[in-house]
Amino acid sequence: MTVEMLLEQFYTDLILVKRAAQKTAITYKISAEEFLHWLVAQKIKLRDVAAINLIYFLTERKTQGCSELTIAKDISALRALGDYLVRKNYWAENYSLMLDRPKASRHLPAVLSLEQVDQLLSSIDDSTPLGIRDKALFELIYSCGLRISEACSLKIANVHIDEHLILVTGKGDKERIVPFGDIAAQKLQKYLDEVRPGLVKGRNISEVFVNYKGEPISRKGVWKRFQQLEALSGVHSKVHTLRHSFATHLLAGGADLRSVQELLGHSDLSTTTIYTHVTDTQLQDAHKKYFEGKNDE
Repeated sequence: MTVEMLLEQFYTDLILVKRAAQKTAITYKISAEEFLHWLVAQKIKLRDVAAINLIYFLTERKTQGCSELTIAKDISALRALGDYLVRKNYWAENYSLMLDRPKASRHLPAVLSLEQVDQLLSSIDDSTPLGIRDKALFELIYSCGLRISEACSLKIANVHIDEHLILVTGKGDKERIVPFGDIAAQKLQKYLDEVRPGLVKGRNISEVFVNYKGEPISRKGVWKRFQQLEALSGVHSKVHTLRHSFATHLLAGGADLRSVQELLGHSDLSTTTIYTHVTDTQLQDAHKKYFEGKNDE
């Protein structure tokens, strides 16, 4: 079997069997390709691979200048590949499980203050049909901590305005129920009643948010509109920053970490804990600002 054939089968297995997100599957496929071509260059047969070969491969990647984050991704990919090779009887055991992933340094996510969020959302001109849509779209993204893809793929059938709940399909097709606030409910109701029917013109479009043609809005369309809001509001940010801000504001308001994990759709609690560091930093900054220049009395 050629390297290309094995890679395609591995990728298909990740998507269909392991239900991995497409981006994850692509990343793992790229790392697996590096490893398999390295084996070919070293004249090592796939069935003869041992743990030491994996170590040599990663060492070479490190000497080539790969970061700790890249090495960590490589190891995750090798573990997934090893799992696949064991199930297909190429390997007797998953040798990559013996590898320790380096702890890559993580940057704290950018977060907007409550005032900045309000300034950003207030810059939307809701005197126009698309402005009403944008108001509903970005209010919901912030109120529910949605990823852009989740907002774009949100279905009409999964919106329950009276209960203030939506059913969100996240990474790996995992579903979660997320509540939203009164303001988001009002804006969403107005959009659904007054704007969306005129855009879709009677067509059966299952997605909630549509563009001016009445077609499901794209990620690119959301990004483009958000850039315009940045210019209007003077608040420099990204759409995803609204999700970060949602999580941080919840924790700062007293929400427990497990609840925030569920609302964000994180499979691992450690992913959510990064927001506790953000709130700690904000508290330190606020303390420093308040007491700066004050003398002991």
